[in-house]
Amino acid sequence: MVSIKSDREIELMREAGKILASVHNEIANYIKPGLSTLEIDKFAEKFVKKNNASCSFYHLYDFPGNFCISVNDEVIHGIPKRDVIIKEGDIVKIDGGVCFKGYQSDAARTVIVGKVSDEVNKLVERTKQSFFEGIKYAVPGNHISDIGAGIEMYIEQFGYGIVEDYVGHGIGKKVHEDPEIPNFATVKKGILIKKNMTFAVEPMINLGTYEVYTADDNWTVKTADGKPSSHYENTIVITDNGPEILSLI
Repeated sequence: MVSIKSDREIELMREAGKILASVHNEIANYIKPGLSTLEIDKFAEKFVKKNNASCSFYHLYDFPGNFCISVNDEVIHGIPKRDVIIKEGDIVKIDGGVCFKGYQSDAARTVIVGKVSDEVNKLVERTKQSFFEGIKYAVPGNHISDIGAGIEMYIEQFGYGIVEDYVGHGIGKKVHEDPEIPNFATVKKGILIKKNMTFAVEPMINLGTYEVYTADDNWTVKTADGKPSSHYENTIVITDNGPEILSLI
């Protein structure tokens, strides 16, 4: 069931989003070669707690970390580890949530460390842009499928693979709520979009194939061909004038 949020609930989600946007900005400035993904995770946790909030992903479905930190061909759900060291030329996906007074926000960024190839740089830029192309259709009266169709229409011109095994979602008191929000065109229209619905829209775009697999740690999702992947996500609320992004400052 898809919930319609009250103005008070949206305000709490807005505060959660501000904290999450701030931690993403802090992480982007903090990341450098030589850091472990565990150090990045602990840095993020400390910042969230300092802002009187909690990390939504901590022990969510028994996930062993505060933020998912995925490097290069890792798409999502990378476990923060002491022995995974960031290097010059890596792209690092930071995916996490913040809970503030019982309400959630969820957002992901791909951070470029140092210099990368032109094709990887464009992948990261275009993944981010695909989010904005998709939410153009997140307006009252449209259907959920319109968001994914907008993402696919933009991405298909570049020949990238759009991950189909994982999708966006509703969000509110829980990190994951109805409805599912695919990042690609679907036959089913999905629900009608209404004012005060809240969604997490999150295109996951691969340089090569759309196919992915889960690594031996039973969490980390990787591209099937070993090519890089990029991820960009924000929490949005539907207004009369279109979507408001709650996790971007």
